[in-house]
Amino acid sequence: MSDLEKNYRAILTEIGEDPEREGLVDTPKRAAKAMQYLCRGYEQTLEEVVGGAIFSSDSNEMVLVKDIELYSLCEHHILPFIGKAHVAYLPNGKVLGLSKIARIVDMFARRLQIQEALTSEIANAIQEVTDAKGVAVVIEAKHMCMMMRGVEKQNSHMVTSAMLGAFRNNPATRAEFLSFIK
Repeated sequence: MSDLEKNYRAILTEIGEDPEREGLVDTPKRAAKAMQYLCRGYEQTLEEVVGGAIFSSDSNEMVLVKDIELYSLCEHHILPFIGKAHVAYLPNGKVLGLSKIARIVDMFARRLQIQEALTSEIANAIQEVTDAKGVAVVIEAKHMCMMMRGVEKQNSHMVTSAMLGAFRNNPATRAEFLSFIK
């Protein structure tokens, strides 16, 4: 039994459950496996995720991938937050393979996070690998820590943004991006 399994077993005992109960016998093992899957972003690097999928390009118009679904765990309560990311960049002689944008979102989302940090990490990673003229990331998410406990507000969602380069410095570029994601 792994340490993670033992810890889940201890949690079950602490909340007043019997880990030997029929429905719970394999729960520590399943929960440990699920947590390792949900936090698999720690095992990935930006270089591995991008895997050389950077291509020369004369394109200098905005590249936008919107509605990238994401699932993460808040670092404060280890409860899920679920939403979507919109990621754009202005190429500077290079473009990134389309699926790599979603994979970068997943890599950072699959770590214990706060949404504000997740948004910035994605933007900085896209900037690092593309050397873009600008990067914009907006994330909209619902947080189970607000919905299932605490204030229990079911219809709330959080929106965060990170704007780099031309998206920060040029109001027209920012406005174009924001109009595309509405």
